[in-house]
Formats: sequence, structure tokens, C-alpha cells
Amino acid sequence: MLSVGLAGKPNAGKSTFFKGATLAEVEIANYPFTTIDANHGVSHVRVNCPCRSLGVEGGCGRCRDGQRFVPVELIDVAGLVPDAHLGKGLGNEFLDSLRLSEAVIHVLDSSGSTDAEGNPVGLGNHDPMQDVEFLKYEIGMWLFGILDKNWSKLMRHYTAEKMKIDQLIYEQLGGAGVTDVQVRWALSQMGTDPAKWSADDLRRFSGLLRQASKPMIIAANKADLAPPENIKKLMSLRDEVVIPVTGAAEIALRMADKAGMIRYLPGDPDFQVVGKLSSAQAAGLEKIRGVLRMYGSTGVQECINRAVFDLLDYITVYPVEDENKFTDRKGVILPDAFLMKRGSSARDLAYKVHSEIGDSFLFAVDARTKMRLGDKYELKDSDVIKIVSTK
Repeated sequence: MLSVGLAGKPNAGKSTFFKGATLAEVEIANYPFTTIDANHGVSHVRVNCPCRSLGVEGGCGRCRDGQRFVPVELIDVAGLVPDAHLGKGLGNEFLDSLRLSEAVIHVLDSSGSTDAEGNPVGLGNHDPMQDVEFLKYEIGMWLFGILDKNWSKLMRHYTAEKMKIDQLIYEQLGGAGVTDVQVRWALSQMGTDPAKWSADDLRRFSGLLRQASKPMIIAANKADLAPPENIKKLMSLRDEVVIPVTGAAEIALRMADKAGMIRYLPGDPDFQVVGKLSSAQAAGLEKIRGVLRMYGSTGVQECINRAVFDLLDYITVYPVEDENKFTDRKGVILPDAFLMKRGSSARDLAYKVHSEIGDSFLFAVDARTKMRLGDKYELKDSDVIKIVSTK
């Protein structure tokens, strides 16, 4: 299961976002460092289930109103304050919690009600624009600290022993969630001999590694409370994906749906009242409806979907064993939905199902067209694929 991290300064609403996305029980309070240890939970990306386009009568039984929810891990980490890479606040405990994350959702307090360290200062009294860049900087400096500590030794191996620099760097940063491919990309962007790098060059390189290994999206949380000019400024940022979010509204809607009071799917632009509401409940939900009309959704599901599909470039693929009925051997329709990197092959899918099936791969079948596919066939989003192997 791929992992997405929730990060930001204390008291920005990370745990509220996390609960809205997972319905996991976590402590939520209006003071810094409510979260000490990272919370791990299961959320989902939302995709159109192929059962309707395949003409499956009665649906597949694994989606809701034609919407399939595919699991991803969310990691809600402790709040980060400026200079965390130097040990301030919870320091490297925070940064270490992010090592498994393939992407980061930067939960930012767009209401301006908390200062740089997460202390309440009153609505609109802090400029959220000041919080945009610091998270990138702290993660980059965390990677810089790991490299800088052993850089002289690495350069001796590189210059005297002629060892490959990409492999040396990867061995240093593998535990931080950096891949060899990302190291090679960052090196290509530098374009100079690492043996001649200054400290500033190494910092720039670390920033490139952060960009490659921890791409980021901004969740402008507390958007329902934010002064309009705050949202306008954040949305005008170039080279940033900014999504207005209200995690508290997502919690309220999902709990009301769970209780049978409304019908709501995460990411929907509205909800339907199906149960009896008190006057207070009706008023509260109508207020949330106003937020949905303003922003199109609570933003929580959009953040997760865009992190997985836009930042990380995943697609959804459905393996089956019977290409005519779209089932597994037990007759379950579209039993699994796998998230695969765009560009993955049919053989990659076989390995995802099971290593032995990958090793013994013969060919694949497109369940829609019944066409036979070779091992190098590039998977497409919403493909329904049968794998044929000797196993």
C-alpha cells in the first residue's frame, strides 16, 4: 500500500484532516503538539468503478454508486516548527516519520489563526503565505544533514576509489525514502562534478532530492474560517497545487452518513438528507452545504486523489481470472483494484499479484477486448486484465 504523509506546523489541522479521511480516532485539540507519535491510518482514492462500463448487471458489489475506493496509507506526523532539522520542537522525530511517504500533503492553516509555531493568535492574525515554503526547506535540510555528515567520506570513495556517486548517495539516503532513480535525476539537474560542489551546491542538490522524493500539495485547511483574501493569495501561487480544505466539515459529513442521517460520498459536491434531523443538526449541515457550494467539496478527497494521481502518476488496474465474467476463481466480480505507476507493464502487474506469477508469466488478456497482450504491454488506467502464467 502506498503511503502519503500529512505534514505541517502544529495546530494546522493535520489530525482533523486525518480523521476526516480515515474516520480513525485521534486526539484533536487547539494547542501545539497534540500529535506526538505519528498516526497511521487507511484512507482511499476515489475512482470510477469499471463495472458500469463493462455492463455488469447489478454492479460489482465492491463500489458505491459506481465509485470505487482504493486504499492508501495516510501518515499523520507530529507538527513541524521552523528549524526542526536542527532539533527544534520534535525535530527529527517528525522528519523520520515521513521517510515512508511517497508524497506529502502540506496541511496549512489558511485562516491565519496560529503563528509559525502553532500557537493560537486569533483569526487572521498570521499570514499563511509565510508557512508555504518552510516545510520544503525543512525536509530539504533534513536530507542535507544526512549527506553533509558523511560527504567527505563519500568524496574519498568517489574520487580515489572511482565508486559510482549515484550508488554512494543512494546508500546514504535509502533509509530516508529516496530511490536510486531520484538520485540520478537530481544529479542530472545539477550538471556539475560533485567533487567540486560547495556547501550551497549540496543544499541545492538536497532540495532537488526533496522535490523528487517528497512531492507536495498544499491543503489550505480551515478554509471555511479563512478571510477571503487569504484563500485568494494562496490560490494565486505559481508552481503550487493549492486546494481549499475544511477537514472539520469532512468529519461531520462522514459521521452523519455513517449514522444514516445523510447520504454522502467523500469528494461529493453535496449530500442528501435521508434521516430525521434535529433543528441544530439541520442548521449545521446547511452551513456545511454553503461551504460545499463555495469550494465544490470539502477538499479532503481531492487532496488525496491529486497527490496519488497527479503528483505520483498512479493509475488503477483491475486483475481478474475470468475475462468473460470479470471475476476471480470464486466468482467475485472485480475483486481487486491495484494502484500501479503509469508506464507499468503487464508483467509488472503479474509481479504485483504474486512474485511466482510474475516469474512464470506467459501473456495477459484485455478483458474488455479479449485481445492477447505481451509482457511489455503498457497498462492503461481502468484496464481489466487477466494474467496467464504456468502457475
